[in-house]
Amino acid sequence: MIKFTLKCTDGHQFESWFQSADAFETLKTAGHVACAICGSADVAKALMAPRVRPGRNAASGAQPPETAPNRPLSTPANPGEQALAALKAHVEANSEYVGMEFAHEARAMHSGDAPARAIYGEAKLDEARALIEDGVPVAPLPFRPGRKTN
Repeated sequence: MIKFTLKCTDGHQFESWFQSADAFETLKTAGHVACAICGSADVAKALMAPRVRPGRNAASGAQPPETAPNRPLSTPANPGEQALAALKAHVEANSEYVGMEFAHEARAMHSGDAPARAIYGEAKLDEARALIEDGVPVAPLPFRPGRKTN
């Protein structure tokens, strides 16, 4: 796997992983590579410096200069990603996660069988379509809910 720094014609810069340089070219030619910020398909590799680890015997105090911030891939990198992270945090702090029971709970609240409250969760495509067709006020969120493991 190789990580490329990419840039679109609007100047947005982002990173993405590819199996190889040839895989990047194949995907780009097929129109499957788009800007992570604006969606433009006019994307090219940006100038980037390789990250090389020092040898085992290198001085432990010497650190190579960083050309890009050393951050986990899950950390928001630009204002759009930061806004989505803030939206997700707000939804999770102010709503009840109902998981795969979302369609059932939303329908029950709409019909008055359950108390009205802010909820979020997951629904199958046909369940979501049925809610919309029945006039239940729902909207898709631009992120996946974090799964609770315990």
